[in-house]
Amino acid sequence: MMDQEFILLGLLRQGPKHGYEIKVKVREILSLFAGVRLKSIYYPLKILEKKGLLAKAVVKKGKRPARFVYCLTSVGKARFEALLNKSLLDFKRPQFTLDLSLYFLSYLPVNLARRRLAARLSILKKISLGIEKLLNSRDLKGSLPHSRILEHNLCLLRAESVFLSSLLKKI
Repeated sequence: MMDQEFILLGLLRQGPKHGYEIKVKVREILSLFAGVRLKSIYYPLKILEKKGLLAKAVVKKGKRPARFVYCLTSVGKARFEALLNKSLLDFKRPQFTLDLSLYFLSYLPVNLARRRLAARLSILKKISLGIEKLLNSRDLKGSLPHSRILEHNLCLLRAESVFLSSLLKKI
């Protein structure tokens, strides 16, 4: 719940939102970077409201049905800041699918292992080029958070590419 709580509070720190708007943001934006998938948005919001971190108001615009709009309380803002500070200093080891493959790599014939690693390297380079294009595009110019996340991901992709290139020379 800690990651969910951090994400929901962070999105509401940007301003009040209704549940569907939060769900769309999580699905379209944060799932790309954080690998987060929320099956239910309303249950976690209800829990955060019970904890006093959120306030809920009924809002009706025009002929549309009434919706619940959520906003942070002062307690919610303080909790978000605490989670943000904790997150910045949290050093969980990143888990890469490649690590398990490397552990069992000796079970593949060398030629096949080399081809698979070379294919992975090729895919990493294509993804890196896509991120570089996105970073240089006009679409991203106004979004500092997205730029920072993409730059971080690009660094990780480049590091893995350097590692794979070196490994391919060794086997």
